[in-house]
Amino acid sequence: MSWNPAIEPGCPDEVGIDAIETLIVPRSRDLGGFEVRRALPAPKRQMVGPFILFDQAGPAELLTGRGIDVRPHPHIGLGTITYLYRGDFHHRDGTGADQIIRPGALNWMVAGRGVTHSERTSAAARSGPNSLFGIQTWLALPDTHEDMAPTFEHHGKEALPIIEDMGVSVRLILGSAYGKVAPATMFSETFYADVKLERGSRLPMPDDHEDSAIYIVEGSISIAGQTFEAPQMMIFRPGDRITVAAGDQGARLMILGGATLSGPRYIWWNFVASSRERIEEAKAEWRAENWGKGRFDLPVDDRKEHIPVPD
Repeated sequence: MSWNPAIEPGCPDEVGIDAIETLIVPRSRDLGGFEVRRALPAPKRQMVGPFILFDQAGPAELLTGRGIDVRPHPHIGLGTITYLYRGDFHHRDGTGADQIIRPGALNWMVAGRGVTHSERTSAAARSGPNSLFGIQTWLALPDTHEDMAPTFEHHGKEALPIIEDMGVSVRLILGSAYGKVAPATMFSETFYADVKLERGSRLPMPDDHEDSAIYIVEGSISIAGQTFEAPQMMIFRPGDRITVAAGDQGARLMILGGATLSGPRYIWWNFVASSRERIEEAKAEWRAENWGKGRFDLPVDDRKEHIPVPD
């Protein structure tokens, strides 16, 4: 039985290499204490569906007592997704959320008009050598939800739908694909999934979304006889039916996409908005540090420090 009712399983060679609209090799970015590989936004492509930022953190090995400390910082106009392969993060935010996230689970924080959060390696993980390897992404919110109240959802590994067949394993993180729907609340058409491919196995991409892309986390895949290795992101032309094949060592992928938003987004620091005015207002409020009296408040148990507005 086909696990993808929307697509007939096919041969990768049936797809022309020109189906790849944009090929992105992520660039390294220093986030102050650790480095990420950033695929989005890119010079040739700002977004894929609602996805406006895509960072790979790690793999990194940390010594006993060491960890990652992303101090409290603000967001507007977006939802953040933390998804880990190894390690953990202790998430705290201005909604009162206080949650450890571990591999295979989902933290989904929607900033709306404004929220503050921190992410730190947990105290338990720091008690010995620890690892960090994962993906963090931002989804821009549609115009109708830019000013919504901030929210936070955590969904454990067991709550995310799994599709398995013929050497392919797909964990659906957000949205809908392959006849399944993930539990997190979405505000625009979206799909986002963690994919494992055994050697030679084939993955048909969902064909019921306007935008679609693949990020190669590990291993390699082939499209139309051409091989692509980690780390690269391929963004496909709308409407093309895409099937990819895993290389000799198999592959681990993140697949993503959805409907394009009604217009472009401005992005500055941690702020995403449909207008520059929204960003300037948020910048002024964060600089004023009137915690709890406007759109921003520091996490209840993480108030001793915060990241200031960049110069």
